[in-house]
Amino acid sequence: MGAAPAAGTTWTLVVPLKPLSRAKSRLADAVPRDRRPRLALAFAQDTVAAALACEAVRDVVVVTDDPRAARELSALGAHVVPDAPGRPAPGLNAALAQGARAVRARRPHAPVAALNADLPALRPIELAQVLETAAGHARAFLADAAGVGTTLLSAVGGVELAPAYGGPSRARHRASGAWELALTGVDSVRQDVDTAEDLRSALRLGVGPRTASLLAEGSSETEGLPAAEPLR
Repeated sequence: MGAAPAAGTTWTLVVPLKPLSRAKSRLADAVPRDRRPRLALAFAQDTVAAALACEAVRDVVVVTDDPRAARELSALGAHVVPDAPGRPAPGLNAALAQGARAVRARRPHAPVAALNADLPALRPIELAQVLETAAGHARAFLADAAGVGTTLLSAVGGVELAPAYGGPSRARHRASGAWELALTGVDSVRQDVDTAEDLRSALRLGVGPRTASLLAEGSSETEGLPAAEPLR
């Protein structure tokens, strides 16, 4: 088992992103269909930008086969890894394992952490708090705001990430031996967005500029949502 990294060690984050055309279908009652791909991209851009601004983050690797997402997120400074087309076991966990392998092919002892791509309210200082606490454990995870899923899963150098996302992943990650990070004051790292209520919660926290701008642009189509004010 790998040793925890020393204080001040920075992480590589692996951010998976499915093709934008298939993203955020559960937001159908809040966001028109033709705007959901753009919103998914805005979420990912705000997530990646906040992650790259975090002092505990060395770099960000995005795993995606979407050409537009790859182009836009590369422009922010992320490294893009193709989502292994033709892989026999497609899906989120396989994408994360692919990203972690790509990182450790270059730096075998790199500490890596999986981070959701739909954290538009993400604050760098809160992400730093989560990662600094995670550094004290071989594997650790942070539950989502609903208390069912996972928004961050970490593994220090020499330890396999072993993602178990999908549905009740909080319980699966705990059962796998990962340490649950029982932190307060890190709501922005917990608040992923799958449903209209999730989006309302993120907007109340304050979202990044791309998400705010896109929602303001289509305000007549998103009535009932709180006003979107830029976080950064």
